[in-house]
Amino acid sequence: MKFYLLTLGILFAILIIAGKPKTESEMDYEDYFDEFFGYFNTHDWESMANMYAEKSSIKDPVFGIEAVSRTRADIIGHYSELSEMIPDVKDSVLNIYPSGNTVVVEFISTGTAPDGNQFQLPICAIMTFEDGLIVSDHVYYDNF
Repeated sequence: MKFYLLTLGILFAILIIAGKPKTESEMDYEDYFDEFFGYFNTHDWESMANMYAEKSSIKDPVFGIEAVSRTRADIIGHYSELSEMIPDVKDSVLNIYPSGNTVVVEFISTGTAPDGNQFQLPICAIMTFEDGLIVSDHVYYDNF
């Protein structure tokens, strides 16, 4: 009888833990990045740029090894140029790792390079948020 009650108690605890909803911050970031990458994949650069603060710290191998300050208009211009070079560029999120107001996003970028070759590029972005907007977006990928 004790074994039966212990087993029932363990099963009940497992069901409670498994059914526990995600924390608010995880749910918010998942929703946030669904929207963010939705804008990216439809090339709605203005809507995507509005998810950034008016000035943000951006680190991307395209700009060198140092972070640079970029405005929303700069972000729109950068991604407009990207979609002119690679009209079918799309991103697919693999994982989101939130930690306080910083989130690491792991994703794959795909498309057709200007030389006609298809590519798949694994990317990792570390984004920091203030007041619901991205203030820092540091992107890492192999650009060789």
